[in-house]
Amino acid sequence: MRVLWLCNIMLPMIAGKLGLPASCNEGWLTGLMESLQQNKEENGVEPGICFPVENIAGCSTEASAETGTGALPEDAGSVPGVRKLGHIEGMEAYGFSEDLRNPERYENALKDRLAWIVEDFKPDIVHCFGAEYAHTLAMTKVVPKEKILIGLQGLCTEIAKAYPADLPEHIQKRFLLRDVLRHDNIRLQQKKYVLRGEHETEAIKGAGHLAGRTAWDREVSHSMNPDAEYHILNETLRRVFYEKRWQREACMPHRIFFSQGNYPLKGLHYLLWAMPDILKKYPDTEIYVAGDNVTRYASVKEKLKIGSYGKYLRDEIVKYGLEEKVHFLGRLQAEDMCDAYLKSELFVSASALENSPNSVGEAMLLGMPVVSSAVGGVESLLTHEKEGLLFKKGDTAALAEEICRLFGDCRLAEELGAAARARAFVTHDAEKNYRQLLEIYRKIES
Repeated sequence: MRVLWLCNIMLPMIAGKLGLPASCNEGWLTGLMESLQQNKEENGVEPGICFPVENIAGCSTEASAETGTGALPEDAGSVPGVRKLGHIEGMEAYGFSEDLRNPERYENALKDRLAWIVEDFKPDIVHCFGAEYAHTLAMTKVVPKEKILIGLQGLCTEIAKAYPADLPEHIQKRFLLRDVLRHDNIRLQQKKYVLRGEHETEAIKGAGHLAGRTAWDREVSHSMNPDAEYHILNETLRRVFYEKRWQREACMPHRIFFSQGNYPLKGLHYLLWAMPDILKKYPDTEIYVAGDNVTRYASVKEKLKIGSYGKYLRDEIVKYGLEEKVHFLGRLQAEDMCDAYLKSELFVSASALENSPNSVGEAMLLGMPVVSSAVGGVESLLTHEKEGLLFKKGDTAALAEEICRLFGDCRLAEELGAAARARAFVTHDAEKNYRQLLEIYRKIES
């Protein structure tokens, strides 16, 4: 059974062989591929993988004797923008050119590039990770729908509606210099999600099979394509989160971990709005945020580069006197990310919308107390008062109340964390998820 994966990133295991920087995102893809490859003799899956590469001409798989791949780049004949990278880490790998800076744009040339890859690899099944990418839509125009499995991720049609996340209207509409130069303020970012949602809807309509993991993504995708067969497929997360465990005595008291806050949908501003109420009871509370610091404003260059949302966050931080309370950690690889969770007393997800956020899953695997907005598919991951605490999106008083509740009740925090860990080890069971995937592939092939 030949299965071609269509991914939005180059897997770290491939990037390492090519001498290219690895993405911090989508670590669960690596876990899933490792499970497939470790059981290759039993499952009979011959994997291939293709992914967009911005600088396709710069890709080289010239291997050393140590790697033993012996693979060299091959041209794709008459089709520009495609490169066969060779047999890397047990799979045939292909790169194709795509405008990664403007994911809302669909290029007709993508269809020709993917058609060349499909003709070369000759898959029985094409597994597309994410319906919201232009390359997924292109693939549905190349391969018969009965051979296409789309793994549902964020669902941009719904993200577009939630994107402004209750920000003041004048903030949504304003243009700073960076926004003018990039033609990219908050409203225009929202419009891009609308366009991606249109491509996503068309792609879902062009697929015979959909893989999801929450009641929410099932309902939304069914409204787009009621004829597609829906398969349940949970995610296998990064290995380090299965190996370590949160301990209250080892964390910093009243330290909150927030996994990403560089755009409105993630809702960092909700947590900032909640901080005055939290600080009244726990004045030593601090927030640690993974990812880029979009609020930098020290140098002239940073002032010119700051976007409207980053400026808004900065202004709110100053307004509430949080300059010494909010810390940005930068982009973190898995080990450092795990360490940031473990150092914190609780994890907060305040997003305006999520399907099944990996950040919540990672916190649950570690056995951390979790406070999350009850949005999208989150309630398919945890039950309020059982494995975590939920609050209504945008209700910052409730957010503050739930955080203070966990700070003040060690026993409750530990009980919720233990229950979260037990549930997450079922949801994110690598062996079970691998078996689910294999069953889906066999069903499609038959």
